[in-house]
Amino acid sequence: MTKKKQIDTSIMTLGTAKIPSPVEAREGKGEQRCFVQDEERILVNARQDRVMTAVKNGKEPLSFERAGPRRKIYFDPSKLRCAIVSCGGLCPGTNDIIRSLVLALHYNYGVHNICGIRYGFQGFMSSHGHELMELTPETVSNIHEGGGTVLGTSRGSQDIESIVDVLERTNIRLLFTIGGDGTMVASTMIADAIMKRGLKIGVIGIPKTIDNDIYLIDRSFGFGTAVGVAVDVIRSAHNEATSALNGIGLVKLMGRHSGFIAAEATLAMPVVNFALIPESDFDLGGPGGFLEVLKERLLHRKHAVIVVAEGAGQKFFENEPKRYDASGNVRLHNIGLFLKEIITDYFIKEKMEATLKYIDPSYMIRSVPANTNDGVLCGLLARRAVHAGMAGKTKMLVGLCNNHFVHIPMEETVGKRRQVDCRGDMWMGVLETTGQNSLKN
Repeated sequence: MTKKKQIDTSIMTLGTAKIPSPVEAREGKGEQRCFVQDEERILVNARQDRVMTAVKNGKEPLSFERAGPRRKIYFDPSKLRCAIVSCGGLCPGTNDIIRSLVLALHYNYGVHNICGIRYGFQGFMSSHGHELMELTPETVSNIHEGGGTVLGTSRGSQDIESIVDVLERTNIRLLFTIGGDGTMVASTMIADAIMKRGLKIGVIGIPKTIDNDIYLIDRSFGFGTAVGVAVDVIRSAHNEATSALNGIGLVKLMGRHSGFIAAEATLAMPVVNFALIPESDFDLGGPGGFLEVLKERLLHRKHAVIVVAEGAGQKFFENEPKRYDASGNVRLHNIGLFLKEIITDYFIKEKMEATLKYIDPSYMIRSVPANTNDGVLCGLLARRAVHAGMAGKTKMLVGLCNNHFVHIPMEETVGKRRQVDCRGDMWMGVLETTGQNSLKN
């Protein structure tokens, strides 16, 4: 066996922070801001037995630097120019993040020169002709009430050196990137190019993925909203299914490689009879396969609700040619439409009456405004990202770990993915709620 690589949790800085934080100066008499020291750490693993085992073996338990305001900052707010860019697919809460970044920079630190990069990293390329957007408390005051992103977004790679050229030429010294794994890969490359040139420009990431699959992070913004909307869709699918003889409600939800939305929505709306996710393989035919088990369900209960994550069952398309999107990601085959056709054909051959209603709410889910809980999370994430950036931290992202906000090196999350543990409590809860078996022969 190869030895597992130890995660490097050290956070890079641009230099020594020497400027007293303006946050402290604005505190009233008798009130004190709870500043955070770099030495404060949050344990990654909360299980006592594993922590004690590490200590007994002479190892330091894995921990991350705690996020929060520092007493000394690196940048002079009066001379600082910041930029914000959002990339990748839409996600509830992106506007909340943008708004909170601007308000925290402006009111907490007195930074008044903030610009938005239009349409993702494309906005750095002069060939696309996207002008910078001035961001002030006034321009972002109501953007959290709408979905999408006020800055626009795009996919696809851009020339890293050209991006750094623009940062240097426009005197941007602090860049906040909002996006998923591809964005964090690009952000890491931007930070490396900056350091290679010897520039003092900070790069802070706010991870965005509706699938909740960011490695080392408990929960990403937008996920809770997605589950909430998915629950309403499942309720409608259940109503359709129970209103017809042998009615089947089939709902496809997001989840390219991780089935967190499908799993949690199933737990939140326990009328689902089959939850199909990428992490749990299943067969279609045979006595223990999905189709036979579905038939048995209809014979006994006269209806069924199926929830499938978009990345489930991709093995059924192994002989199909692979396609890629602008970011180089493999385009998944549509498992929802595939199942719709397979199920319909199966019951026709079985000469058994069945009525199937197929619902794909993906674009509706990802474009809605954030719900209350996600709105709170976005504000907390953004403010801590600002604290980190002002303190001179770089090449890092802010995330939630064991209910604490922490600083995580970008390179320790990129190219990795958090997935549903098929032996863990969540998936066991799904199996208990649905009553489904392994769906394997």
